[in-house]
Amino acid sequence: MPELPEVETICRSLRSGGRDAPAIVGWKIKRAEILWQKTLSEPGLEEFLHRIEDQQVVDVRRRGKFIIIQLADEFLIVHLRMSGDLRVDPDMMELLPHDRVVVWFQNGYHLAFNDTRKFGRVWLRKDLAGLLHRLGPEPLEIVDAEDFYQRLISRKRQLKPLLMDQTFISGMGNIYTDEALHIAGIHPLNNSAALTRPQALKLLAAIQQVLAKGIERNGASIDWIYRGGSFQNEFRVYGRSGQACPICGTVIEKIVVGQRGTHFCPVCQPGFRSFRTKEKEG
Repeated sequence: MPELPEVETICRSLRSGGRDAPAIVGWKIKRAEILWQKTLSEPGLEEFLHRIEDQQVVDVRRRGKFIIIQLADEFLIVHLRMSGDLRVDPDMMELLPHDRVVVWFQNGYHLAFNDTRKFGRVWLRKDLAGLLHRLGPEPLEIVDAEDFYQRLISRKRQLKPLLMDQTFISGMGNIYTDEALHIAGIHPLNNSAALTRPQALKLLAAIQQVLAKGIERNGASIDWIYRGGSFQNEFRVYGRSGQACPICGTVIEKIVVGQRGTHFCPVCQPGFRSFRTKEKEG
């Protein structure tokens, strides 16, 4: 699934140009086409096709893993889910087999939402509040480390699933969570309530470090979903089970946490702690 750095890279490309495609800001929409109707969450098909016509793209930005294309009168919102991608092509180029939604512009280009697994969703809404109100804070914008610590210890959950919970912190996924936990030297099974204040501060710094580096490298290109990123060349643990840890040389292990493959170094990220253990020590 595209995570914060990959989604941010796509937004920047649509806003300012990149990924071998022009920016779409300022372009006026001629019409839209829905090729897989379940991709459209709201409104209904006919209303969507009518409302989006003749609207101009004002801005493109991100909130968590949501791509927000601000139009003149409302918002076109896209969530890529497991396998989605957005592509800008001249109209002379044929659509691809897994294109689900196409927005045709008046200048001879189109924006195609390609989604092999059909999990991605598109909304056309007058406001954002009802859709995005439950999202947690943006990790790169967290400046109150003490508040982050207090939120961690109040949850009493395993760290890996908690960090991937979009209501706790928005934008984190499997790749960047594994990488941040390794940088912080914290086991993915640790209970959040067992963290000390220094550990929490170190974890926040690691999250921000790995996300910033991922954005700098235009995300990670690890399969057909991601295009053009190079952060995969800097993975410490993700996808490297059976290989040597770049820090200590110990073989990286893989376990399943919350139904997700999870990679860690047993030396750099020693045994996990429950909050009960912390209570006994306290």
